[in-house]
Amino acid sequence: MWLDRRLMDLIGTELPIVQAPMAGANGSALALAVSEAGGLGSLPCAMLDAVKARAEIGVIRQRTSKPINVNFFCHTPPKPDPARDAAWKARLRGYYVALGLDPDAATPAGIRVPFDTTMCDVVEEMKPEVVSFHFGLPAPALLTRVKAAGCVVLSSATTVAEARWLVDNGCDAIIAQGYEAGGHRGFFLTDDITAQPGTFALLPQVADAVKVPVIAAGGIGDGRGIAAAFALGAAGVQVGTAYLFTPESLITDMHRARLRAAGDDQTVLTNVISGGPARGLMTRFMRETGPMSETAPAFPTAGGPLAPLKAKAESAGSSDFSSLWAGQAAALGREVGAGELTRQLAKDAQQRLQALGANARG
Repeated sequence: MWLDRRLMDLIGTELPIVQAPMAGANGSALALAVSEAGGLGSLPCAMLDAVKARAEIGVIRQRTSKPINVNFFCHTPPKPDPARDAAWKARLRGYYVALGLDPDAATPAGIRVPFDTTMCDVVEEMKPEVVSFHFGLPAPALLTRVKAAGCVVLSSATTVAEARWLVDNGCDAIIAQGYEAGGHRGFFLTDDITAQPGTFALLPQVADAVKVPVIAAGGIGDGRGIAAAFALGAAGVQVGTAYLFTPESLITDMHRARLRAAGDDQTVLTNVISGGPARGLMTRFMRETGPMSETAPAFPTAGGPLAPLKAKAESAGSSDFSSLWAGQAAALGREVGAGELTRQLAKDAQQRLQALGANARG
């Protein structure tokens, strides 16, 4: 019934739907529900240590034998830049004072950690069927270990050049991440976000450029988007924002309320939350600071000094400093369980693909 079964055959799922790994917004419960429904549930590990990652994967393994995806960042930590860090804290000083916080107090470091030998040990022990990466691929020696553990390797590409590079360096399938996608841009060969294409411009060009299965990501929130992706050469889709509406997601009530009211024009790309460009719902802080600021330190260090402001504001019921990640299709979200959402998305897409086939034959 699907136009291209290569992804399902590669990863062993019943449906070609990948739940996007969303660090801080989903854990084992969401991944488990999606995998049990026939899709590929994903556990984000960029904000977990090895102990927590092992425990979360263990929870999933205890409750399902179906394929799962474990996701990691593989960014290069930035070199220390005391002058830029000081300028950023100076920019935040007024907010600290207004919220009754000490602007000179020490702040936490960024908590997104790149894939390393410790996490590779976890992968070798737990052997998830799929391991996905953001910001390229890890060092060749680590990637060799991941593949030797029997894991299928996915990674995000924001351009055709990145897709080709990923395949040349051992990637088994490509996630074509369009400009519409929520969360962090997965670029690694260029940081020019102004030149990166949208999903339905990027997807067919990537599908033409590589021989491996291509997964469309960005702006896909219902069966129409899935059917369109398959018509343009996708072998699967990655859906993120739609899963934020589910009861299994870990987002705050404030984030849920903003998502319910979201329209097509309410997300922006910003670097003031983490230092790296990411798409989310506009907040007061993003509006007053940029949302793209040259003062913000490099990813992921900008988030450390912001953390006390976020915590204090959220305790008072405000999302002024929160990371309300969301893609441009947030308005298509529906509040159902993650398993039911997965099945509904697949059914709707199949019906639309069947209709397209019938019309073509007629």
